[in-house]
Amino acid sequence: MADLQILAPEVWRPRALTHQARVDALTRAHRERSAGGRAHPVEDFLFTYYSHRPRLLRRWHPGAGVALTHAPEHSEWKFYRAVDGAVSVDVDAFVAQRGSTVRFVRSLLSATAGRSASLGCFGLHEWAMVYRARDIRHEAWPLRLGQDGTNEVVERHTVRCSHYDAFRFFTDDARPRNTLAPTRATQVADEQPGCLHAGMDLYKWAYKLTPALPSELVADCFELARDVRTLDMRASPYDLSELGYLPVPIETPEGKAEYVRQQRAFADRGQALRARLVSACDALLTCEAALPA
Repeated sequence: MADLQILAPEVWRPRALTHQARVDALTRAHRERSAGGRAHPVEDFLFTYYSHRPRLLRRWHPGAGVALTHAPEHSEWKFYRAVDGAVSVDVDAFVAQRGSTVRFVRSLLSATAGRSASLGCFGLHEWAMVYRARDIRHEAWPLRLGQDGTNEVVERHTVRCSHYDAFRFFTDDARPRNTLAPTRATQVADEQPGCLHAGMDLYKWAYKLTPALPSELVADCFELARDVRTLDMRASPYDLSELGYLPVPIETPEGKAEYVRQQRAFADRGQALRARLVSACDALLTCEAALPA
């Protein structure tokens, strides 16, 4: 226990309550809609494409290297252990089971962080997903420019999508128009920090490292994903003005400039979070190296 930071209840409980209140505020609208069976084309993505449930995001973890006194509820959670009256993440058990995940996340994020941000995609991945489409993903919402106008925008631009999990949803007609052909196998080599989807995915990598990360970091990644998703759909071909999302018309010079301005700010936020996630991975991998063979 000597190498752990030990927190008394008067220290850790306020942190836990603050985190829970933050998550409640961020997820309230989604939870209320879910209870009423109402879909939402923007925010549902954060809870359908990403598998982490609001109740799990709300659960507070101090992260590796921290022990909590008077925390019996934590001792019942996976990857926790109780030692000398305190509860902490069992790092040895975590890295023994999740070491391959930690190594992949570290490899992907450090490679992405080491590249310059490419800011010339203009969010055309969403347009490529409905290019000459027979079935529209968000069929309840109209295309701002109609199908013909949407097709024309794609045909007038160069599509430069580097993110496999966006590219795999391109229509068959759109796929050959992309300058890259990203695959799962080339993900580490392809991803770059200007990509909106790479920024959103920081949330996925953070929750996959739970409970070894402090929950405040996971929530920071969720908040970035939520903000990025808003731009992603405002710049999409859909007309979501009825929901209060004014379009960023990337088919115009003004829309392109606004998209790039926000994209650059998100890239900066993402790089700061990547650095924190890589540091956490390095600490976990140090523990893994110390395990007996």
